[in-house]
Amino acid sequence: MAHQDYVSRPKNNKKSPYKGKTPPEPIFTLKFKLILLLSLTLIGGFGYALWTIKDNKPQPLPEKTKTVSLKDATEKSLPTPPKEKWTYVDDLRSKEVEVGQYEVKNKGPYKLQCGSFRTKKQAEVLKANIAFAGLSSQVGAPKSKQNLYYKVFLGPYDRKREAEKDKHKLKSNNVNRCIIMYWK
Repeated sequence: MAHQDYVSRPKNNKKSPYKGKTPPEPIFTLKFKLILLLSLTLIGGFGYALWTIKDNKPQPLPEKTKTVSLKDATEKSLPTPPKEKWTYVDDLRSKEVEVGQYEVKNKGPYKLQCGSFRTKKQAEVLKANIAFAGLSSQVGAPKSKQNLYYKVFLGPYDRKREAEKDKHKLKSNNVNRCIIMYWK
């Protein structure tokens, strides 16, 4: 198929009345008319409601009713309180609590292991990430030729709570998968 030459085509000399201009927008659109009708209806209804209640006066109370004070009503309607059969309230006031003696057994020092890697470079990268979190860690070298893993750990900790505190600090700095172990 041959290409057409659009440049050499004769131009239409008719001029559009809207060329270069935007068409005028109508002043009263359907939306405007509906909003105007709704608002006039609501204002008219509110005015009618006010006009209908303007002559309503409150009904006077019949004079036959007797007013009773609140104090008189409560004295006549409430029975006398019963005597308590139980003495637990007095017992609680005079009771002494005995505190037992117990010892917290320390199960041993803890460590927080955050990774185990085949290469020392990977272990050093994790150690640097832990250092950016503000903690110091160690890289344990493999102990035998069969165990070829470099372990990154923190510790020793005397209490498990201290290890958990550092674990949460590392977790907030995107160092996940740390586990708490006994120091061996």
